[in-house]
Order: sequence, then C-alpha cells, then structure tokens
Amino acid sequence: MGRLLVLEGLDGSGKSTQTERLREALLAAGETVRQIKLPDYDAPSSTLVRQYLAGDFGNDPQAVNAYAASSFYAVDRVASFLLDWKKDYDAGSLILADRYTTSNPIYQMTKLPKEEWDAFLTWADDYEFGKLGLPRPDRVIFLDMPVEVSQKMMSRRYEGDEAKKDVHERNVQFLNACREAALYTAERWNWSVVRCWEGEEPRTIDAIAADVYAEATR
Repeated sequence: MGRLLVLEGLDGSGKSTQTERLREALLAAGETVRQIKLPDYDAPSSTLVRQYLAGDFGNDPQAVNAYAASSFYAVDRVASFLLDWKKDYDAGSLILADRYTTSNPIYQMTKLPKEEWDAFLTWADDYEFGKLGLPRPDRVIFLDMPVEVSQKMMSRRYEGDEAKKDVHERNVQFLNACREAALYTAERWNWSVVRCWEGEEPRTIDAIAADVYAEATR
C-alpha cells in the first residue's frame, strides 16, 4: 500500500506550482512519486464537473446543491483512481495529489448553514472513503492565501481578462466563504496549514516550498 499526500488551496494560491516543486523535492530525496491532478478534465468522467464550472446549470454556485455538486467531483475521482493511479498506489508509490476529496468541504460546504457543516463533513467522509472506497490521505497541506491576494495572482495569470475565470473564480464573496470553510475543515480534519502571503502580496515561491516540504516530511 502506498501513501497519499494532498495539496489543497483556493484558486490562485499557487497550488500547481507548489505541487510540482514538492514532487521534485521528494524525487530528489529518493521517493517514488506519482503526481495526479484532480479533477481530470481530459477524462469523460469530468463531464458534469466541466458543465458545472462553465455555468451550464446556472452561473450562481448555489444553483447546484452541496451534495449534488460533491457527487459530480466524487465520480471523477473514483474513475481516476480505478483507471489511472490505483495500481501505483497499491504497489507502494507515494501519490501526490493536486486536489482530492478534500475540495468538497472547501467549495461545497459553504452552500449550507454553518450549523450543518459538521454533518456535511461526516457525510463527505463516509461517502467518499466509506461507500465509494477512495483511499484516505495520509497528509493534507492547505495553502492559505487571502482571496484579495489570490485575485491579483489570477488577474495576472489571465492577463486581465476576467472572462477567463470560471464560475467559482469570479465570485469573490463565494471564495471568501470557501477560505472560511477550508480553515474550519483544516481544524476538524487535522490538515497542515501553510501561510502563503505577507502583507498584501504572496510570499516567495521558494519560501512557501520550504514550508510545504517540511510539512510533507514531518
């Protein structure tokens, strides 16, 4: 049986960059690493996810309830596991995931009243790990970036073209709620949290990478 290490973060947190940096550092340390990125947008299993993010079911994230939207993503994860990386995981590889089941509490739990958050976390844990049979992460690292800072990073990425942002990325109020949900889940589920900003700007990639590696190997 392998190990599963997950990097989570809101859009614009530098998650893809830090996942790649961590992969390189782990390989240099002699680990056998398989990197995956979820959702798998190239796979047929992500069709509902792509429709959801494109706004086909409505431009407001609330148009699809928390449990239905969570199921869109869960189906894609199960397909990715069974068809793509289960063999490597079973053979003992370290699987390094850019997002995982942990994204559902961040992005979907915000649609519910806060008094229902604990019930949603209980449901999500049982649904994906219990009923669907996905492996539990050995460690989750959340890259914490305030939304006002991540919005600057995304605007630079899209060269100022706000139309390129998906239904989540363009909704600042929703993203602020997602950050609150992420930090709530981090406390409940014992995630490691890495601070990714200083003042009104992101910390350097190298500084964040050093903290991520320390959390991944402790």
